[in-house]
Amino acid sequence: MTKGHDEHHRDISDGWIRAAIFGISDGLVTNSSFILGFAGANPSHNVVRLAGVAALIAGGFSMGSGEYLSMRAQKELLEYEIEVERKALLENPEEELAELRAMFEARGIETALAGRLADDLMSDPELALQTHAREELGVDPSATGNPWAAAGSSLVAFGIGALVPLLPWLVSSNGNEVWWSVGMAAVGSAAVGGAIGKFTRKGVVAWALRQVVVTGLAAVVTFGIGRLVGH
Repeated sequence: MTKGHDEHHRDISDGWIRAAIFGISDGLVTNSSFILGFAGANPSHNVVRLAGVAALIAGGFSMGSGEYLSMRAQKELLEYEIEVERKALLENPEEELAELRAMFEARGIETALAGRLADDLMSDPELALQTHAREELGVDPSATGNPWAAAGSSLVAFGIGALVPLLPWLVSSNGNEVWWSVGMAAVGSAAVGGAIGKFTRKGVVAWALRQVVVTGLAAVVTFGIGRLVGH
């Protein structure tokens, strides 16, 4: 693979980018809804602030531990399947050679050339393993993901997202915290949505609006429930 080709692709194999994006988004939606739900019930300033801090801490550790466990399970499953493939290459090389030939022929390579390519690959056990893993499992043996990186980025990202609507309650007590919280949640949601749109090249404005709508709907529902329960 050329350097020029590498520059056009992002390294997402460890899962931390996905975890970070999802974590910020989830933190924004969760804590905006949580804080405004409490605020709707019209408790004291300190109660809303405490609820927001508790949600940030609990949600962050929940996201981090969940991401770690899911990534760890996925990593161990892939590693097990790769070891099964490695064992098959050692114990049944002829069958694996035939599989490689069939793979190449299925891609339109003529039989003689497919045989030579398969023979060349089988002469290098690690290269043969990588090829089988990619073709049969759809995974690169060297890129099965990093559970700790995914967990850490998820925890930190959730905390960042959750802090956005909480900030007004931490730095002010003038009675306008709800409006500041709504405004910051909207701006934060637009920024996150725009970043997702830019990262995926699916439209910055569309993703920004989508994220704002999702956060807004969740916040309106919980605020309404808080208002009904609190009165």
